[in-house]
Amino acid sequence: MSSCTRTPSKVTGHQAVDSGSNGLGREQRDGRGRVSEIQRARMLRAMVGEAAGRGAGNVTVAHVVARSGVSRRTFYEIFEDREDCFLQAFDDGVRTIAREVVFAYEAQAGWRERMRAGLLALLTCLEDETAVGRLVIVEALGGGPRALERRQLVLDALVRAIDGGRAQARAGREPPVLTADGIVGAVLSILHARLLEEEPAGFLDLLNPLMGMIVLPYLGRAAADRELGKPTPARQPHTTKHPPDPLRDLEMRLTYRTVRVLLAVAANPGSSNRTVADASDIGDQGQISKLLARLHGLGLIENNGAGPARGEPNAWTLTAKGWRVHAAIAQQTTSA
Repeated sequence: MSSCTRTPSKVTGHQAVDSGSNGLGREQRDGRGRVSEIQRARMLRAMVGEAAGRGAGNVTVAHVVARSGVSRRTFYEIFEDREDCFLQAFDDGVRTIAREVVFAYEAQAGWRERMRAGLLALLTCLEDETAVGRLVIVEALGGGPRALERRQLVLDALVRAIDGGRAQARAGREPPVLTADGIVGAVLSILHARLLEEEPAGFLDLLNPLMGMIVLPYLGRAAADRELGKPTPARQPHTTKHPPDPLRDLEMRLTYRTVRVLLAVAANPGSSNRTVADASDIGDQGQISKLLARLHGLGLIENNGAGPARGEPNAWTLTAKGWRVHAAIAQQTTSA
């Protein structure tokens, strides 16, 4: 059974460190891009959540930055405006769903088998990522002209796939070309209504009725009845596609410098304040001391050195909690 949720490979401890010839490692070299990816992912998830709760037309930049914990300045460094953020969230959602649907669809040979496998993958995604499904199917209608254009491209692809059923019909009894348009509209109407429910009852129970609706005009009543009589697939245990937000519960705003310091310590265990500052591109020693103190207070790093009080440098390393946060950050930038 296809699933819309795939767990990324686990990254733990020093496996996440890739030391380069300069001694700073991959974490230091591409840290800025990684932080930007984390910030973008947080804001896209915030857009998905806000659109589901308020409706796409009512979401503002203020809502997105408040929910994501990322600054307004950072928002405009990544997105042109609120619409751009919504469109990127839409595109990401379509890619997430299409990846599973197309894989399931292409794994089958016959048209009916492809329809059933693709529909099952779609319904599974809606079970596991209901908010994403709502944004793509429901909220895109209120997302503006560009969102409607992108939504139509998706509908056109679905129509072409379903229209393949005309080749399966008896010669001389093929339904009109517009039949596929009507089927897509009917299926989306049913999914739209289910997604608007305050607590959707689920989607897998729709598989057989929707398949009956799809095959009826092409293969006839007997084929539709066979689809209706098939067992309903059991719901698989739910796992979230997105890993837990690593810094959301740490009572700190996600900033470039904060994460860079954490990554620098991970890449250079046992480093002094100055080494961490150099690896994270922070020249102000007072600022690096404050950032290290903050991470230390959160239990993410520990000092294994004697420290300046004894005339020796600090030696910062990640704690077990710090490595869990570091692994979650790595997952967050590779699982999207």
